[in-house]
Amino acid sequence: MNQHRWLLLVIPVFAFGCVGPATRVPALPMPSQPHLSIMTYNVNFGMAGDTATVKAVAQQDADVIFLQETTLAWEEALRGELSETYPHMAFKQHPPAGGLAVLSKLPIESIDYLPAKSWFPAARVVLRSTVGRVQVLNVHLRPPASDRGNVVSGYFMTPPIRRQEISTFAAALDPDLPTLIVGDFNEGEHGRAVKWLNDHGYRSALPEFSPGAKTWRWHTSVGTLRGRYDHLCYDKRLTPLRVEVRDAGQSDHLPVVGVFALARDVLPTTRRSDQQ
Repeated sequence: MNQHRWLLLVIPVFAFGCVGPATRVPALPMPSQPHLSIMTYNVNFGMAGDTATVKAVAQQDADVIFLQETTLAWEEALRGELSETYPHMAFKQHPPAGGLAVLSKLPIESIDYLPAKSWFPAARVVLRSTVGRVQVLNVHLRPPASDRGNVVSGYFMTPPIRRQEISTFAAALDPDLPTLIVGDFNEGEHGRAVKWLNDHGYRSALPEFSPGAKTWRWHTSVGTLRGRYDHLCYDKRLTPLRVEVRDAGQSDHLPVVGVFALARDVLPTTRRSDQQ
């Protein structure tokens, strides 16, 4: 997104680090195994209607797609192209870059929009799927910039803000439902928001399959900067079968797609490193 220009200064500080081994092996669902495929994608509010990015949304074939940075122009473009494939759509505009959307092949039972605690709101969506009722929290957390756009002070001041955002949004979740928390976290899995989720029983699935994968890129005159800021976090009632980043679209973010099953339906063939 255009606001990510300030990241050019801070990415070298936190985007690079040790990459450990994958702790999960991608698997296909068994023929009779209920499963749910989810995509998260920040489409970039400044690129509404971009043909390649619309195509990136359309071609991933996920059951449910969660978008960030949608606008009225994005809504018009996506409804025009995808209404038949995704008959259940809902958009919540929050100019300039806080819009959220859900595009679903599955029935949407309810949507609760949660007011912004800093810059952007969140949305809690309850779906009816083959794995039963599942809730998904779609978030776009505070970028590392101050209210005045200062990236130096913002880098230091915003990690606690993102932690507060995620803890506040998560308080609206139904504790009795299997849960996914997805979206643009504006931080990696070592950031405070993701660590807060770890402490409360969630895991970011992408690093378990592809520890070196990046979900964001910004092209500069001296090279391309990359980071992993988009997450599919799941609770203990769900298990990821496969999660991957798709190289598609013209947004600065890339689509992240994951397939999940109920944990009770999956044989324990892999272990997370924190459980070894």
